[in-house]
Amino acid sequence: MARFIYSPEYYCDIGEHVFRTDKYGLLHDKMVETGLVAADDFLEPEPARRADLALVHTPAYLNDLFDCRHTRRTIYSEIPISRQIVEAFALGAGGTILACRTAATQHTFAMNLAGGFHHAFPDWAEGFCYINDVAVGVRAVRHDGLVGRAMLVDCDLHQGNGTAYVFADEPEVFTFSIHEEAIYPIKRQSDLDIGLPSFCGGEQYLGELERGLLGALETHKPEFVLYVAGADPYAEDVLGTLALSIEDLKRRDETVLGACAERGIAAAVTLAGGYAPRVADTVRIHYGTAATMAELSSSLRTRSDD
Repeated sequence: MARFIYSPEYYCDIGEHVFRTDKYGLLHDKMVETGLVAADDFLEPEPARRADLALVHTPAYLNDLFDCRHTRRTIYSEIPISRQIVEAFALGAGGTILACRTAATQHTFAMNLAGGFHHAFPDWAEGFCYINDVAVGVRAVRHDGLVGRAMLVDCDLHQGNGTAYVFADEPEVFTFSIHEEAIYPIKRQSDLDIGLPSFCGGEQYLGELERGLLGALETHKPEFVLYVAGADPYAEDVLGTLALSIEDLKRRDETVLGACAERGIAAAVTLAGGYAPRVADTVRIHYGTAATMAELSSSLRTRSDD
């Protein structure tokens, strides 16, 4: 059975901003209202422990962050810094750790209804990202001895530059990013980057995704996947120009999660970006990911020892 992680404390007030932190609660409510998940079936996260965050981030950066100090380490963030915001990010990171540990120990699919902050570096914030929960989650399950070979499948609009940097010298973790090339951020080299042209449509996107993903799965043979399922490749997203429909994004989810289910690979999922003018569209895309995950979890085959 697929598992879902959520807390109402994922919401934080960042003022008028393109990043809508209310999407987490809206998604939760839609999942409950439609009967996709019962209200009492959600797992409740705890804030990430400093020891878990230190698997990725430097002590100096964490000190600046938790003291809410504007320094050379925190100043590159494009959102405010406050106690509530930092605590929400730490809780979201705890949710991603819980999703990774749940997926790995229960051999299932698990989604954090937050997370995906793949631009944060070990010693500095970047974009809308203070804590790289993606890297922290993978490092945590590897540190626990639950996972050996892992893969990050990053389908956000923007390249996961922070995670590419973190795992550059860690061959057991394969980083795969498919993104729009000619936009933020300054790129770091993933193990496999597919930089798409502006105005790329669904058929080209899905063809490139399938070829790259299936080849990487065959070569790396991961035991665990963390899927960064950004809603921002959507055609109406305000931060990019990829031209995927909501139906295309559902096919994307089916491609990634279906490949994992077919190969018996446990997977955790984070929401990452989504900046449609109508927050309802962003929520609909994230809901499609959750519904696909729930559906395909029943076909996740038991992985044989060989």
